[in-house]
Amino acid sequence: MNEITQIRKLSLWIFFIPLIAINFCLLISQNYEFLEGTIFTVDQLGRSGFSIPYLDGSLSISRASRTFPQYLIFKPIMIITAILLYYYWNNNNRLVNKYKITAINYKFKTFGILSAVFLAIHSIFLGIKFDIQIYKLMRRVVLLLFIIFEIIAQGMLVYHFFKIKEKISGLINKKVLILKAILVSILATVAILSLPILLDKGNTHFKHALEWNYFVGVVTFYLLTRLFWKRTT
Repeated sequence: MNEITQIRKLSLWIFFIPLIAINFCLLISQNYEFLEGTIFTVDQLGRSGFSIPYLDGSLSISRASRTFPQYLIFKPIMIITAILLYYYWNNNNRLVNKYKITAINYKFKTFGILSAVFLAIHSIFLGIKFDIQIYKLMRRVVLLLFIIFEIIAQGMLVYHFFKIKEKISGLINKKVLILKAILVSILATVAILSLPILLDKGNTHFKHALEWNYFVGVVTFYLLTRLFWKRTT
């Protein structure tokens, strides 16, 4: 089935491309001396010593990615990821319609596409300096909306697959479907439990570590999608 083939391809790209991008930006940030004296000299703000931010939260994804030359990698990759997300959610909507014998836009498609839009907006404006408090607030709101809509879309899609799992049993790995449900539940629970800490002005290192690990959790959903669908001919 064409939709399944496309979803399998898209999911692998959505997993690897942004994950490689943020870690490559981190690598540049920590090894800035290699670019010293070139046209790609790393901005002072984007420099850092060696650390493992997944564990110590020494810097944020934003700081590692929003300055020159890292944004030359981060921005286009995230915009490309947003485009891939659009096609991912669109293909899933068509697939569910086939098995439910319907012709509607399911809510998971709407939330999924909205998450892609907010990811693109966040990427475009990341690193642009406006000394306006409302701009800083809106940037955080846009990022938060991306995360919220993404988790809602993932949860709703998993729910619909549970409803039609008997119809698609020969095409899927049911154990992976359970793993996807567990992953989305963990992401939602962590988001809710972390909210009071995130709203507090302190706990900077915790917030940064959470940011890196949460990003990995969100894109892992797409790796599981690749494992979820069996190869079709």
